[in-house]
Amino acid sequence: MGSASRLAEHLSGLGVQRPLIVTDRGVLAAGILDGAAESLRRSQVAFEVYDETVADPPADQVHAAAGQARAMRADGVVGFGGGSSMDIAKLVALLASPGCTQPLDDMFGVGNVRAARLPLVQVPTTAGTGSEVTPIAIITTAPGTKQGVVSPQLLPDLAVLDGELTASLPPHVAAATGIDAMVHAIEAYTSHRLKNPLSDLLAREALSLLGANIAAVCAAGEGQPAGAEARGAMLLGSCYAGLAFANAPVAAVHALAYPLGSTFHVPHGLSNSLMLPHVLDFNARSEQATSLYAELAPIVCSRQLGECAASAAVAAGAFVDHFACLPAELGLPTTLREVGVAEADIGSLAANAMLQTRLLPNNPREVHLDDAERIYRAAL
Repeated sequence: MGSASRLAEHLSGLGVQRPLIVTDRGVLAAGILDGAAESLRRSQVAFEVYDETVADPPADQVHAAAGQARAMRADGVVGFGGGSSMDIAKLVALLASPGCTQPLDDMFGVGNVRAARLPLVQVPTTAGTGSEVTPIAIITTAPGTKQGVVSPQLLPDLAVLDGELTASLPPHVAAATGIDAMVHAIEAYTSHRLKNPLSDLLAREALSLLGANIAAVCAAGEGQPAGAEARGAMLLGSCYAGLAFANAPVAAVHALAYPLGSTFHVPHGLSNSLMLPHVLDFNARSEQATSLYAELAPIVCSRQLGECAASAAVAAGAFVDHFACLPAELGLPTTLREVGVAEADIGSLAANAMLQTRLLPNNPREVHLDDAERIYRAAL
């Protein structure tokens, strides 16, 4: 705890004296940045703040932040906030690097980054995205469309995990971001591509930390010290989940969640929470997913399974049921209608989801357009 208040020390170790801090107005208004900013002032670090970040950030925010970094001759970048701030920070560290001539549009995709980057430090203020340890940045490029930059250059020099920064999260935000992190762990463990023993280990440990602490964090409420240990465990679990899906990529939950964010501006964690039960149910009809869900089931629903050895089908069913109930137990919306989606929107949502060709091949069961429409309809 308190590691963010030593931000000047962390930056000094990287030789950074003129950092741009990328954050959002909510973080500033809540005073979450205050301790870190004070440490920079005491050390006479000439920092500036970009605070225009919004959820599902468009490319023009990346360019605006990069322009500010170039104007101040920044020698480092700090992402301080949720996944959107950290994603912008990753790209600013590339675009504002001296000598960078590669445009953002040429970076989209996997392994297309040619530019070097400025030193990069990531400080998450939610226990959810895991973006502080992933080589991925997601940007909204058109209505209903997101694109990703995936490159090892996006991995930071340092990730600072400070549970105190999550203390002011409202319970519904803690719930949504926590489920987001659990989705990362589940999809990494069940990924059809690149699943490996390291990602499995990280995913299982992440799910254990997250599953054991998410209810306590949401029940503790905002800023109550009683939740400090659980908040720290959630932040570590989120980081482990980020490391897991950095090695074994996420899949259909994210692919179907992205259009909800880019079209209806549903926060990413809530989008994942809304789609998770229905994608799990769809996947569980395949033998591969049933086996993998059964392996994960004892981590989060041991009480439902009891002491006796359950069949794979029974264990997988308990796993799916657990996540069908969890959002409501944590006070989150559970239907797409609650976030403004109507039956008439399903066709366009499904079509946009099918454009997520980076993600859909990772799913343990193949998803076709009519499958996506059925999943959205079930979530309606």
